[in-house]
Amino acid sequence: MSPLELLKVNVNDHTEKKNGLTYLSWAWAWQEAIKADPKAEWQVKMFGPNYDQPYCKIGDTAMVFVEVSMFDKTLCCQLPVLDHRNKAIPNPDAFQVNTAIMRCLAKCIAMHGLGLYIYAGEDLPEGDAVDATNYVKQIEESKNVEELKTSFKSAFAALQRMPDALALVNAAKDKRKSELAA
Repeated sequence: MSPLELLKVNVNDHTEKKNGLTYLSWAWAWQEAIKADPKAEWQVKMFGPNYDQPYCKIGDTAMVFVEVSMFDKTLCCQLPVLDHRNKAIPNPDAFQVNTAIMRCLAKCIAMHGLGLYIYAGEDLPEGDAVDATNYVKQIEESKNVEELKTSFKSAFAALQRMPDALALVNAAKDKRKSELAA
């Protein structure tokens, strides 16, 4: 697998929403990372006088840094230690730092391609939008109700786990159905 192929992986079944933001499960992301590149590695950058702190102090708050190596390329991401409202936590405890590290791991894996669309504020990975567009076009070009049913059935089967893509297909089906009835 390559970074370009990772960009096309739909991760929506492995995310959760909190306060309007989408989070990808770090465990699932790491599992997919090592499937894509069995040589993948990650590490937490350490700070402090003895390099024994897994965070960098910024005033009374903290920032974590994670490096992920995949496809012979190492990328580094940073993330503040945040509370449930996405506000920096003053004097974070070990659990809060650990949570930030694991979120940062998922973010850094995304920099290699997996789930990157989440950080762009999009609901579908690259490729899914193209798939939906192709199904919409097929529906719009249906010559009769039977052809429309067949086109919609195949679109539904392919896109049933992608609500946004399915909404586009459904709208196209309804429009074409009314055009064919006229």
